[in-house]
Amino acid sequence: MARKKKELPLLEGVTITDVAAEGKAIAKVDGMAVFVPYVVPGDVVDIQLMRKKHSYAEGRVVRFEKYSENRTDPFCSHFGVCGGCKWQMLPYNEQLRYKQQQVMDNLTRIGKVELPEITPILGAPQTTFYRNKLEFTFSNKRWLTEEEIHSGKQFAQMNALGFHIPGMFDKVLDIDKCWLMDDLANQIRNSIRSFCLEKGYSFFDLRNQQGLMRTLMIRNSSIGEWMVVVVFFEDNREKRDQLMTYIADRFPQITSLLYVINQKANDTITDQEVVTWKGRDYIEEEMEGLRFRIGPKSFYQTNSEQAYHLYEVARNFAQLTGGELVYDLYTGTGTIANFVARNAKKVVGIEYVPEAIEDAKENARINGIENTLFFAGDMKEVLTARFVSEHGRPSVVITDPPRTGMHEDVIHAILLAEPERIVYVSCNPATQARDLNLLDSKYSVTRVQPVDMFPHTHHVENVVLLEKRDQWTGSTL
Repeated sequence: MARKKKELPLLEGVTITDVAAEGKAIAKVDGMAVFVPYVVPGDVVDIQLMRKKHSYAEGRVVRFEKYSENRTDPFCSHFGVCGGCKWQMLPYNEQLRYKQQQVMDNLTRIGKVELPEITPILGAPQTTFYRNKLEFTFSNKRWLTEEEIHSGKQFAQMNALGFHIPGMFDKVLDIDKCWLMDDLANQIRNSIRSFCLEKGYSFFDLRNQQGLMRTLMIRNSSIGEWMVVVVFFEDNREKRDQLMTYIADRFPQITSLLYVINQKANDTITDQEVVTWKGRDYIEEEMEGLRFRIGPKSFYQTNSEQAYHLYEVARNFAQLTGGELVYDLYTGTGTIANFVARNAKKVVGIEYVPEAIEDAKENARINGIENTLFFAGDMKEVLTARFVSEHGRPSVVITDPPRTGMHEDVIHAILLAEPERIVYVSCNPATQARDLNLLDSKYSVTRVQPVDMFPHTHHVENVVLLEKRDQWTGSTL
């Protein structure tokens, strides 16, 4: 006989005291930390514990006894269910304050290095409709909200086109309006869903790996270009042609209309053939007169306006005078490399994804940039002492690694190369702090600039300038 799971307690009248990691907030109950989403410091709530360990617990709010004065009304009808934009109930100035504190806490507690005064965070001018890319999932397992469940209604139609429910890999919340991207994205998504429902197209069953419609990607650029990528699971030419024709006729604004047939077990399309149905196989973005081509597999910062400010900070930190050799690590499609090239003698970009390197070379070509070189390969295998010997010791290293930070071998290679300056752009201040600690033997942190790329979320970008110490005095050169 199965052992009955112990029922966890309901905590009443708990005051939320601070903001915690991953967009959650924290309260202290009898010395135990309790983590709760969708609340702000000052809220007084009843919490149903969902998970309890020796020193901490996790729960959800079942009732508000008192609302904090530091709270604003969420603007999205999907708030609290979707899992995105978890800080909508926090005024934007408070979001920025907590993000600044997050950077400070990570660099202090994890980095354990001497820090200058951290410059105030650069807030986003636009806090809604700021993203240039969204991905949606078709599913025959629509997530029912608590209101829908308690309504007593029977739901015969269980198809959805929207976002995955956090922690539920096969459940998708049907999205009516998302505030993250220009409203044309909502119109495109909702029209495609309506067409598929009307025509009886099957939505993907993730558990059983069957169904026609799989995923949908929508991208746009600041100069008004749009890309739509429809991903099918089944190869049904008649139905595919009907849908693609409908999209092309209904939305002439689409610059690049593409499709993929993906019959793998996962949703990634990086290794799949992308077919152009209408227009070009890329869209273009513009920054300071430079044009950047973005394909369906390209990485590009998802907030175009703030990406410009982020790269401005990186360029300013690099202090380029025109004579420097710059290494741009994790260069992606070469955006930073090409952005700083006019201020440097030469820029060498390295990136793991071969397709991204081809995009980087093409972006250099269409902008007439002739002082960049790009190499594809695993960073820790490409950036070696031999590579530095062949291509020259960099004056400046700009690095923008993934959330996991830099591999220790890469850090070791940087330390051997001994550039005068390192500009470290990070989307994860925790792993950045870890890497700063490893670089501390030769480098001092001299400037820190947080940048908010994702309003209403807990995510924050951070740019750090490190300058080489004088080996004799330990001071910064």
